Amino acid sequence: MEQHPASDVEPERPSAARVYDYYLGGSHNFAVDRAMAEQAIRILPELPGNMRANRAFLRRAVRYMIAQGVRQFLDLGSGIPTVGNVHEVALDEAPDARVVYVDNDPVAVAHSQSILEDVPRATVVQADVTDPDTVLGQARRHLDLDRPVGVLMVALLHFVPESAAPASLIARYRDAVVPGSLLAISHGTADQQGDRGPAMEALYSRSANPLVSRDKATIERFFDGYDLVDPGVVFVPLWRPEPGALPSATPPERTATYAGVGRLR
Repeated sequence: MEQHPASDVEPERPSAARVYDYYLGGSHNFAVDRAMAEQAIRILPELPGNMRANRAFLRRAVRYMIAQGVRQFLDLGSGIPTVGNVHEVALDEAPDARVVYVDNDPVAVAHSQSILEDVPRATVVQADVTDPDTVLGQARRHLDLDRPVGVLMVALLHFVPESAAPASLIARYRDAVVPGSLLAISHGTADQQGDRGPAMEALYSRSANPLVSRDKATIERFFDGYDLVDPGVVFVPLWRPEPGALPSATPPERTATYAGVGRLR
């Protein structure tokens, strides 16, 4: 595993992974991350609940993939692990599952390493997801890419700028896995958000991870080569909610996040 020095940590500049950790009630964040998160919450007061809805989608997607026979997971842009993360859900459903987490934030990676010390079927790689050659080279040490893989891009792609060609990036990961593999995406959007979308983009432009909102049609095109699983790309609470789950008092569009899962043809 590539090791990065402590100087890679930028405590004076907000990090998406650490801000996300704060939204979820975690403690692995700095004052600058908390300050930015509070500014974001003033723009979108539902934000902490939206982040929990996004994590709930991740768990539902993993359970769906397990039910489809997938036993290997590549979690790209995994952030700082919280309760109910991929390995916990996957190993609870299938003890033979394997999980590789990937993130470029050294705080996220260091914390992941500490909690995974006693989890031999899960590991973390410090790498940039926009460098698929490095990511896939590391992943092959732990996963058999000749068998189906669940690729997770949850709350990731809205931090990938157009200059990094996100559709081509997704295709690189798609072409590295076999038919029957599954891809889960959740992605922030300005659709139906009024002036809140531009305000969030302006706020995140001052962080280490500028935000790029995309519309539903663009996110659907990210599934090129995949068959979308019902109900397709929808606001995150609407993707296969748990049976018997009570509807939220918050309208789904207020999550400002689309989600979908596709099966590789």
